[in-house]
Amino acid sequence: MQIKFIEGGVCAPAGFTANGILTHIKASRTKNDTALVFSERPCNAAGVFTQNKVKAESVKLSKKHLADGKAQALIAISGNANCCTGAQGAENALRMAKCTAQELGIKAEDVIVYSTGVIGAQFDVTKVENNISTLKAGLSKEGHKEARIAIMTTDTQFKECAVEFEIGGKICHMGTMCKGSGMIHINMGTMLSVITTDCAISSQMLDKALHESILGTYNCVSVDGDTSTNDSLTIFANGMAGNKEITSTGADYDCFLAALNKMNTVMAKKIAADGEGATRLVECNVKGAKTVEAARGLAKSIICSSLVKAAMFGSDANFGRFLCAMGYSGIDFDPDKTSIWFTSKANSKRYFENYDDFEVHGENSILVYKDGVPTELDEDKAKKIMSEEAVEILVQCKDGDAEGTAWGCDLTYDYVKINGDYRT
Repeated sequence: MQIKFIEGGVCAPAGFTANGILTHIKASRTKNDTALVFSERPCNAAGVFTQNKVKAESVKLSKKHLADGKAQALIAISGNANCCTGAQGAENALRMAKCTAQELGIKAEDVIVYSTGVIGAQFDVTKVENNISTLKAGLSKEGHKEARIAIMTTDTQFKECAVEFEIGGKICHMGTMCKGSGMIHINMGTMLSVITTDCAISSQMLDKALHESILGTYNCVSVDGDTSTNDSLTIFANGMAGNKEITSTGADYDCFLAALNKMNTVMAKKIAADGEGATRLVECNVKGAKTVEAARGLAKSIICSSLVKAAMFGSDANFGRFLCAMGYSGIDFDPDKTSIWFTSKANSKRYFENYDDFEVHGENSILVYKDGVPTELDEDKAKKIMSEEAVEILVQCKDGDAEGTAWGCDLTYDYVKINGDYRT
């Protein structure tokens, strides 16, 4: 199966348009802060949301609206999380859905609502209501360029991707945009992400594919260990590609899932690379574990460690910190049969524009720990490798044949600066 990367983000699939404008949700903001994504046809839809006990009002409402597996539009604001805001916050979320539905001529129940920003502050919903006609009027196939900016908070780069693939002799498309930079420790969703596709697939199969895909993509990302109150990931499928609807597992479903995984993996890397204050993407690959879950768990324990993240910031090949993180993960492995490499891409592009993978054991690779014993380390070479913008930690266990990957970033002075006065 060939999966081709294309341009267009959420507007790449047939029938989808988008837009983003500035409505001054947060008074100091100067870039777009309100986004709209719309399908000209009703969609089968599914979503996953934060597992945090404290949930934003947008999350609560969107879960209700997705209960029937249908949706047609999504409206998102940045600058205010609308979380811990009580009855007034719930009413504001509903008013966002209602004004959007009225403007588009659809049911309020078919509108998904996203919000991100400061927790515990009310916002003036009339700013959305008074500008919804302008937002709708600007919907276009190029509107993804405005929408992708409108969902950003502390992100330094917009994050989007789109792919093309074939199912049942029909060319299908899938596009996405997301935001995420801080308060990232994903658990059943991402900060904010929306996926669109013109592939015909049932709501049940969309839900299955989404839950399968996030296990090895979005749920393997951590920037700072904090699971957000607003994590939301929704997928819309309008069927306009004309393929026979996917209603069960099989070759067509596998093809759809492969395309979804390809795209979500790229987005996971983009989020990790743009962690607040980060200077480098850290990818941890664990091979030879007992199970896939064990491999992913070991990889995530490593990239979540504050000491590991600090070592990555200092380009310090202090492999003891990596083994320590594996040791307290609660996952069984044999340290005496474990090896660790550091690998990087020379002149690597931070956001993986070419969507490349690391070349394991390539020229830019160094073995620091072999079968439970430290190697004679070339500190200068290690420093050079670990100073690139994308660094891989490769852990080779000898406990099984399963593999898993997790993505994170280094911990810098700027992370503290950004979050020390985030609210003010």
